[in-house]
Amino acid sequence: MFAKPFRVKSNTVIKGSDRRKLRTEISNTYPTLSAEDLSELVPNKEELNVLKVYAHKGDAVTIYVLHRNPIFFELEKYIYPTVYTLWRYPDILPAFMTWPAVLQKLAGGADLMLPGVVVPPEGLPDVNQGDRCAVTVVKNRAPVAVGTAAVSTSEMLGLAMKGRGVSILHAYMDSLWAFGDKTGPPTILPLHNMEFAEEECTSGGEIEEEASASQDGDPETDPPSDGLKELSLSQEESEGGQEQVDEEEHLEDNRTPQGDCAPSPHEQMDALLVRCFLHALKSKVKKSELPLLTSTFLRNHMFSCCPSGKQLDIKKSSYKKLSKFLQSMQQQHHVVQVKELSKGVESIVEVDWKHPELRSFCPPEEGMSEDVPTQDAGHSDMPYHPPEITLLYTVTARLEPLFHGSQKKKGAVLSPGEVRTVVTEYVKKNELVDEENKNYVNINPTLCDCLLDKFEYQEVGRLKWDDLFSRTMDRMQQCYQLQFPGREPVIRKGQIEPIDISVASRGSNKKVTLMKNLELYGIDPATVAAALQHRVQASSLLSPVPGSKDKVLVQIQGNQVQHVGSLLLDHYQIPRKYIQGLEKAQKPGKKK
Repeated sequence: MFAKPFRVKSNTVIKGSDRRKLRTEISNTYPTLSAEDLSELVPNKEELNVLKVYAHKGDAVTIYVLHRNPIFFELEKYIYPTVYTLWRYPDILPAFMTWPAVLQKLAGGADLMLPGVVVPPEGLPDVNQGDRCAVTVVKNRAPVAVGTAAVSTSEMLGLAMKGRGVSILHAYMDSLWAFGDKTGPPTILPLHNMEFAEEECTSGGEIEEEASASQDGDPETDPPSDGLKELSLSQEESEGGQEQVDEEEHLEDNRTPQGDCAPSPHEQMDALLVRCFLHALKSKVKKSELPLLTSTFLRNHMFSCCPSGKQLDIKKSSYKKLSKFLQSMQQQHHVVQVKELSKGVESIVEVDWKHPELRSFCPPEEGMSEDVPTQDAGHSDMPYHPPEITLLYTVTARLEPLFHGSQKKKGAVLSPGEVRTVVTEYVKKNELVDEENKNYVNINPTLCDCLLDKFEYQEVGRLKWDDLFSRTMDRMQQCYQLQFPGREPVIRKGQIEPIDISVASRGSNKKVTLMKNLELYGIDPATVAAALQHRVQASSLLSPVPGSKDKVLVQIQGNQVQHVGSLLLDHYQIPRKYIQGLEKAQKPGKKK
């Protein structure tokens, strides 16, 4: 299911009531977990995110993420643990053992075939068809895959261990595993010491053949070596094409202490808060802006300084409130001075620009911003360049006599300049220029049929040049050409639809910003949603546009028209005339 990357529809923090329901559902499904285990998996106060995703085959899946690692996923109202959870609690599911060489096939989308199942001395686990089960490799009880039993244990034995054994849903090294921190499986010794070397050598060919027969994906990874070494793949082997995407994330991880010395989530958020605070003062705030509302400072300056891949949330810090954080910066560090200029409204009135911490802070380069646009799917490694849009006209049946002399038949596509040239040549060839006033063109029968309405036949005898050209183009069918750098030009009928930005109400006085038609300009809606979510620290949602199969509607919480306009105009360099709705931006000093 996760052999190929999945598409995220929404990413939200779980509600308190849903958190309790999840804990109850896990407890009922996996009764071997103690109350303490449940508290660790679904803590009361730590952030737990809920992702609604679509797998590459269209399956709707719900993923629960804790500390950046997916811990459970829900498919068709059945909840399954991920390998990250099974490495901590390896015995909550019955497990089938296989050879290490099969692991790469499972990660690529193959199911576990019965010839590849190793039968331990105690026999196979007792399962019924459809039961949830795990897959391990010999010499290590750490599960490497999760799925459902294709047949019951008795049927497996009755089939002489031939056919499909476990339908794999998720495996180590697939895209769901890659969504987490990409750690490798721990070493959990088997309960019984068994020798497999001789059997593995004799049955390896049959295993490979059976696994390949059921494989859905096509992983381009080398086969792992025997023993436990295949579970300690290097970053290059396990990530493949995702190295560049996660490069900054791993740089952050390498700076984080490992083991028991790792900082708590509160400490990490405190450090991020201070970093964004110093970055905003150093590179965003100007002396002329003071006094500056603290809310404006947070919304317009600190949020925009948050590094890519991270989300600034004061509620998850030890300060809990912006006022307490700024109070600490004022009383303990003396960086800023905050005053209540009006009742209930605080402002930063003074900044110590010579403070050692502020002077020594080095802001990251602007080139590392998350807003650097990239090409749409298939060209994600190339920088985005806006298309060159050219207005064109198509010859219609009514105007065909006018263009006949230029060998332009019905359906021929012309630019405005070419239309003017053809009309000018026709007028000169037929000597229709008015001798008394050369600004006018005399109307002959062909021009009369092509350009005049019936009521004008007896009234209009001549037209100005501009009127002649405008009437000709008005009676032609409009189309446009899109020319992306490095691609073949594309011609489409009609007028190109502008990128539409609108603000809608949701519930009581809640606003959301909606965007559509991004695909027409080669812009990936998911990339725009991620960039805006990082910029304004608000939730985003992707959904199909009603009545259209290929268009996606981007929804971002709040009135974010100003930020959307800045992203499209400054970074994607879309001309303003192709953006509709910029006037709906929130006016300064007003709440909408």
